[in-house]
Amino acid sequence: MTVHWSALIIGSLLAASTSSAFAAATDVVKDLAGRVGPIVGQASACPDIAQGRVQTIVDKFREAIRQSTTNDGERDQLTRSFNGYIAEGRSRTGGSQANCAVAERQLTDLERSLNQPAAAGPGTATRAEATTGAVTSGPTRGITDREIRFGMVLPFSGIRKETGRQMRQGIEAAFSRANDAGGINGRTLRLVAADDGYDPNRTLAAMTQLYDKEQVFGFIGNVGTANAQVAIPYALERRTLFFAPNTGAAVVRRDPPDRYVFNYRASYAEETAALVRYLVKMKRIAPKQIAVFTQQDAFGDDGFAGVAKAYRQLNIPDPVTRINYPRATMDVEEAVNQVKAHKPGLKAIIMVATDRAAAKFIEKTRDAVPGLIYANVSAVGSTSLATELKLLGPRFTNGVIVTQGVPAVSGYSSLVLDYKNALAKYAPGEAPDYTSLEGYIAATILIQALKQTNPLDTERLVDTLESMRSLDLGLGTPLAFGRAEHQASHKIWGTALDENGTYQAIELE
Repeated sequence: MTVHWSALIIGSLLAASTSSAFAAATDVVKDLAGRVGPIVGQASACPDIAQGRVQTIVDKFREAIRQSTTNDGERDQLTRSFNGYIAEGRSRTGGSQANCAVAERQLTDLERSLNQPAAAGPGTATRAEATTGAVTSGPTRGITDREIRFGMVLPFSGIRKETGRQMRQGIEAAFSRANDAGGINGRTLRLVAADDGYDPNRTLAAMTQLYDKEQVFGFIGNVGTANAQVAIPYALERRTLFFAPNTGAAVVRRDPPDRYVFNYRASYAEETAALVRYLVKMKRIAPKQIAVFTQQDAFGDDGFAGVAKAYRQLNIPDPVTRINYPRATMDVEEAVNQVKAHKPGLKAIIMVATDRAAAKFIEKTRDAVPGLIYANVSAVGSTSLATELKLLGPRFTNGVIVTQGVPAVSGYSSLVLDYKNALAKYAPGEAPDYTSLEGYIAATILIQALKQTNPLDTERLVDTLESMRSLDLGLGTPLAFGRAEHQASHKIWGTALDENGTYQAIELE
């Protein structure tokens, strides 16, 4: 059934200021939501329909909702109803050619209807045109003639402050390098950071500060898994880019992916699976002599789930032993006691932990269980972990492995050399670090997409990102995004500390 969205009806209703007219407008928009929403949902599930077209309809209809309601409760209810109809349409399509052909025709009808001029009385053009899209939209948030502002929520202090500092440093180095080369079509890139102390209870306020006060265009490099659980819904509600957070958790890797959420790095599940294969196949350790030491939160849950999945894939019948410690603490005593009491004796620990907690755990178990292998995921913070362990002495660095989402910072690939040159120029005295390299790579990918998007707005940028294929930055592995793939890299590199506290590359397979 062909559905026409009448700009004339909506514009005329909204032109009046009486309460009865507003009520009538609300009823019209409510009815249209049930007809427009499924079409938008069907079109969004079709790979050959440009998502910018779909989003234009969504944006204009949400503006119609805003204009036709008089209070937040009514507005939220209508928005949720519209979103529900979109989800219904998306699930109904199934991506089939026949359904997509229908969706294309219906979307075209909607676009034609939107382009019809609204017949409104004298003095009503502004309200009607704002609803139907006849007036060109104003400046894009976070973009001026001179700059593009991005926001970043990170811990300025506390147990994760070094990870936040390093991530910010890598992004700023890439931004500075791009700015010196002329910026993004003449605009400079600026990063504005807000502190949440690694406390998810403070994340929403930090996101709001950046979005409302600083008027950022999008977010890049946010730190923390539990923090991302708060930040992502906020960004999605505002259809704002949430790019390359410093987490490998599933919350930023939905299937199908959230339109505005993109990742650079491999997931924790991929990292822990690589560690299981390494310990079982290469080190020949019995699975029942491997335990998982995790922070007690979504970060730890993701890592543990990756180990369990790897066990299933390898047809290992043994249950996975999980040992926890409280989030954002160094309270590892109970975990240490469990390691000492484990039967049979443990030979390896897969660690999904932060740097200082990991170092404390290694310190407390090194003598109690001699020869134990400590296999960490990248989120531990490689440099800060090495620093903590070197203070304890050489015997505490031996047997410590860390998986990485980036190549060795001691290497000589073209990207790593670019990174080290940028770091020396824009952050003199700072040593190369795996976390800042991750930030640098993430920002470099974003910069390439920004340069290819003109005119620049969020929807066009997302379309550009989703079209990026076989991107070669000089990492030794190609990077790519797609409509169904918002993670650029699945590559995992292995490193191990030597007795001098220096990371050496190791083969994981």
